[in-house]
Amino acid sequence: MRTIVVIAVGLGLAGCSSASMPDMFKSTPPNVTVQLESQPAGAEARASTGQTCTTPCSVSIPATENFTVTFSMPKFQPETVPVQVMRDPGSPGGSITDPNPVYAELQAAPPARGRAARHTTTSKSAPKAAPKAKKPKAAAPAPAAAEPPEEGNSPFPPPPGR
Repeated sequence: MRTIVVIAVGLGLAGCSSASMPDMFKSTPPNVTVQLESQPAGAEARASTGQTCTTPCSVSIPATENFTVTFSMPKFQPETVPVQVMRDPGSPGGSITDPNPVYAELQAAPPARGRAARHTTTSKSAPKAAPKAKKPKAAAPAPAAAEPPEEGNSPFPPPPGR
């Protein structure tokens, strides 16, 4: 009788733990290797899944869902590229990405406004003298009224019919 009780308790405990058994047998998702490139080279590439590297480089990413890669570099505007993960039974790991390689052509950032426009110099020499005040100009005399030229002294020919 004692043996039957031990077996019954053992089977009961095994039944309780069977709900957690499938978790033990779940495999981790396969990884897919993605090549990352940029123009200019040397940009930081950061996947939305957390991996980072400096281009050109490659990262291994879990092939579970789509992700993005953000490329950034000083003096350039950052660029984010979406990447789609697709199942492909014929490929190693069973997944591929589109695009692969992931490529970004970074654009130069516009120059900073404000600081570059303001150019100030500091000097330890004596302060400059204030500019001299300009004297107001005297008003020019009004031109005299033009007198009509005498009849015979005109440089123009006489009008017809005179």
